[in-house]
Amino acid sequence: MHEKEVKICWLVPAAERDLNLPRYESAGAAGMDVEAAVHNELVILPGEMALVPTGFGVALPAGYELQVRPRSGLAVKYGLTILNSPGTIDSDYRGEVKIALINLGRKPFVVHRGDRIAQLVLAPVTRARFTLVEGLDATSRAAGGFGHTGV
Repeated sequence: MHEKEVKICWLVPAAERDLNLPRYESAGAAGMDVEAAVHNELVILPGEMALVPTGFGVALPAGYELQVRPRSGLAVKYGLTILNSPGTIDSDYRGEVKIALINLGRKPFVVHRGDRIAQLVLAPVTRARFTLVEGLDATSRAAGGFGHTGV
């Protein structure tokens, strides 16, 4: 496993820096847990969405993105997930990282300050260079779409 330097800084006053910056919770973890920087309890009703602040910003190296992914325990136990999963933080974004949550569960979900609400995965980015052609190569699948191979 290799590491890549990512610059991170608090974007909130010193008095509000009581949270942990993103960190790996185990030696084999692919994602860094992210804590909610809400000031008061945030109730997300079933079917509702919320944009949750984190209090920090990042400067990613060119050619990388941070993927924002759900925490599996919150998704399975409560139906709480990332709205645009995986979300993407681009290398040229310098604002506060915010987490777009949606409650797909049956009960209200309460977010408290410091709750671990998502995880971040650093990933390399390959940019596409499209080439316009007259037709595409034939395959056995052809234009078969969603569910065409059965269950």
